[in-house]
Amino acid sequence: MSSSRNSSGGGKMQKRGKQQTRSSRAGVTFPVGRIHRLLKKGNYAERVSAGAPVYLAGVLEYLTAEVLELAGNAARDNQKSRITPRHLQLAIRNDEELNKLLADVTISQGGVIPQIRPELLPKASSSKTKKPGDPGKGSQDL
Repeated sequence: MSSSRNSSGGGKMQKRGKQQTRSSRAGVTFPVGRIHRLLKKGNYAERVSAGAPVYLAGVLEYLTAEVLELAGNAARDNQKSRITPRHLQLAIRNDEELNKLLADVTISQGGVIPQIRPELLPKASSSKTKKPGDPGKGSQDL
């Protein structure tokens, strides 16, 4: 008969609700339990609080969503429906804050960011001031 009583003393034992993951309780998609296990296993600290993996999961989810949104925009700009490492590279390097965060990261198959140095660009031609019948000094004239 002791099994029909709850720990508070009297009354019937209450049924347990359906099990809920810590990720769903926290409202995040990333696995809170796995992050907690990895934090404990990684010897980062002697003890890990219950809130630390929840916070870290939220931060990782936010950063992932940010990078994926920018990479998706880069893929759409190139008329592609699949995000490639090149799109990730373009997204990260064109965003000032993400570029600073991932400055030392090399993305395999990412390519380089196109950049033409200003000194290599042709000078602005003065064709607007030049009259059509007026023979100007050509580039080959000495």
